[in-house]
Amino acid sequence: MKNARVIFAGTPEFARASLAALVDSGVTPILVLTQPDRPSGRGKRVTASPVKRYAEEHDIAVMQPRTLRDAEVQAELAALKPDAMIVAAYGLILPQDVLDIPAQGCINVHASLLPRWRGAAPVQAAILAGDKSTGISLMAMTAGLDCGPVYLSESLSIADDETAGSLHDRLASLGGELLAANLDDILEQRIVPVAQDEAATCYAGKVQKQDAQLDWTRGADELQRRVRAYNPVPGAFFFASSEDTNDSEPLRIKCWRAERVAGAAARPGTVLSSDQQGVVVACGADALSLLELQLPGKRRIAAREFSDQLDLTGRVLG
Repeated sequence: MKNARVIFAGTPEFARASLAALVDSGVTPILVLTQPDRPSGRGKRVTASPVKRYAEEHDIAVMQPRTLRDAEVQAELAALKPDAMIVAAYGLILPQDVLDIPAQGCINVHASLLPRWRGAAPVQAAILAGDKSTGISLMAMTAGLDCGPVYLSESLSIADDETAGSLHDRLASLGGELLAANLDDILEQRIVPVAQDEAATCYAGKVQKQDAQLDWTRGADELQRRVRAYNPVPGAFFFASSEDTNDSEPLRIKCWRAERVAGAAARPGTVLSSDQQGVVVACGADALSLLELQLPGKRRIAAREFSDQLDLTGRVLG
């Protein structure tokens, strides 16, 4: 559809990739919706979203409502008479009154092969589950959570050492490419969306910080996936007694890289060895070698440097 009037709604880097792909393909949105600026980083400095920064750099109008349920906001959107709204990781619920505004409806760029991993954290969920592949789905939005019919999907493989960060970046690029290549066919109704198979549905809930704590009673394979799934956010972690310091509180140590190894039978959480090869911890099955760690307030370091600073051998981790 030539000269389509498109509104784009998105917030994080994943969404910025789709917005950039649209602009590069010659489709400049008439408006960008993104979440309000928020405190970010260690200094809690108020920061604009990646989508807002991109829009401002390209002279695209930006609107940052706190909710889309506001009648005045809905009236402003309706007055633009959009042909379509593209939504990618926006972070706000689109009520039915908003979904009904665009003439051709709302199209969602979702980071999974729907109906697998509907919800807020499909990238992490795919790694945690040990999926061998995931992908991008372009979906016609309905009022339910990621349950609308799918226009098309494209898959990519998940490497054995893939982190959520690297998978996110590959999916973001794929999402932008898929959207830009197929938007015209979608708007011209040359691609007909297909209903999802409800029997195959599973959900990826929002990641909470406590989800990233390593439970040593689990198998080493599962824990290695947990380390990968929560890299870079929020970061897998465990607790160790602080007997080498003057602090009575246990140390909250983050683990950024790990691998499964054979281990002697021992109580889960027992540190079997701590040397240049890694900090090896007994698990419910096998053992996990922690290869890159981070003490509170410090930088990430390799296991050999960590072991020089803190020898955990024999301790039972929490």
